[in-house]
Parts: sequence; structure tokens; C-alpha cells
Amino acid sequence: MSDSYCFCTLSVGDRYRNHAKQLAKDIQKYAPGVSFVILTDNPDDFSEFPSVLAFHHRLQSVKGYHDKRFVLEKSLSLFESCFFVDADVRILSPVPDDLNWNPGLTARAGCALVKHLKSIKNNRNVEIVKKVANDVKVDIEQVQWLHEFSFILRRQSGKEVEFFRAWQTLSYFFESEGLYSGEGYSMGLAASKVGLNFSFDRTKWFEIFKDNIEKQRIKQGHSDSTDKTIYFEEHKAIEYPQRNLVRKAISKILNQAIFYYRLLRLRQQRAQDEEFKNIFKK
Repeated sequence: MSDSYCFCTLSVGDRYRNHAKQLAKDIQKYAPGVSFVILTDNPDDFSEFPSVLAFHHRLQSVKGYHDKRFVLEKSLSLFESCFFVDADVRILSPVPDDLNWNPGLTARAGCALVKHLKSIKNNRNVEIVKKVANDVKVDIEQVQWLHEFSFILRRQSGKEVEFFRAWQTLSYFFESEGLYSGEGYSMGLAASKVGLNFSFDRTKWFEIFKDNIEKQRIKQGHSDSTDKTIYFEEHKAIEYPQRNLVRKAISKILNQAIFYYRLLRLRQQRAQDEEFKNIFKK
């Protein structure tokens, strides 16, 4: 097994575990010898994959998006670098043996935060991001934003620890304002706040498939849908399993209850975070 880096993901719930199993097969095939760290609610589900290091995890953020930081923390406790990919990503070609990255964050897709904000139609969300940048005293013109489906983090002399703490605090504020996803905002702002390196590397090291991104590439004429038909079908089968109406109704009610429980828990988390109180004084 490589001890320099690992792949890693978050996989909580049947749907994401099924996606992650497909990804585990891909890594086993195209990156033999590279470990795959997974935070999941059922580690035993991955016992058939020798490269998988599965650890039990219960979601801590309201909708789970900010739990990526726990995946990164665990991965960097074991490896020098970690390559995060969403659980529903597929790897379609061999992964090179000589991958190496600079310390800090390396994004595969993204841009300057101010450029990204120009594409956001919800003015309230834009103003919230600008407020956070002002409150944490960073120059928003210097902040980067990344697409969170795939990126790399390498240890940077302890800066990554400060980064995780800052990300946690910022996530509490964004979630308190109803922005449960878009963790790329928190990551870019946290990196800027603590001085974590943030760079882009758009090298196509190997071919991947991500459902929504592939649809956009096809729309732009950069990909052929017939080449990816099987991956679209497999993705759809996992995303929309056959369930009766009663099970769907029960699942919907349960998800709502969990959502409100996490909102209540957020208040407690926020109250216990001294940095949150120092930064976001009312």
C-alpha cells in the first residue's frame, strides 16, 4: 500500500454506500496499492475491499456537506496527502504512480471567489459570503473557491489543523444562515484566514465520471453521451431505487425529523465554539 497518499470520501446512508462500493471497485482496478479511506455509518459494508479503510461516522453538520472535513482529518492522520472524491464519482482509467502535490489545498476545478459570486443569482447568499469575509478579516479579492467534488489536501506544517478549526467555525455560521451546502465557500475563506496554501492543478491525471458534470460536458459538446451510458444508468439505479410509497413516506418523515434535530444541535455546537462567538458577535 502507498503511504504517501490515499483516496478518501464520505459515505453515509444506503445510497452513498452503494456509490462508494462502485468507487472502491474502480480504485482497486485502476489504483492498486492505494488506500481508500471512507467515513461511513456501516464500515462492515466495505469488508470485501482490501484497500478500503472504513471508519464509523455519524453526520455532524446539518445536511452532511461540511462533514468532508472529518474525512480529511482522518485521512491526514494516516497519510501525507489525501485525494478527496465524492462517493458517486467513478474512476475510468489507470491512476499514475507518480502523483505528488504541494502542501495545502490543490483544487481541480474552481476560480477566484469574487468571480464565482458573480454567477450566484441569490443576492442574499452573496451578501452572506461577503459578510463572512469581512468578519474574518480576509481580502475577498484574494480568496479562492473550489468545486468540492474532487480536490487534494496535503499536510502543511500544522496549518491544516488550523484550517479544520476555521472551517468548523465558518460552517456553523453558514448553516445558521440556511446555507447548508456550498462548503467551497468555507474552505476558501478558512484557507485564506489561516494561511493555508491554495492552488489549482487542472491536469487530467486520469479519467473520471461525475453525473452532473458529465451532463454539462455533453451539453457543451465536450463529451459523447453514448460513451458514458452505462455509468449514467448505474448512477440512476443507485439514486432512484425501487421503493413502495409507504417506505418513501416513512423515509421523508424520518429525514425531516433528523433535519430539525441537527438544527437544534447546531445551536449547541455554535454556543460551545469560542471562536464563533469572537468573530460573529451580534
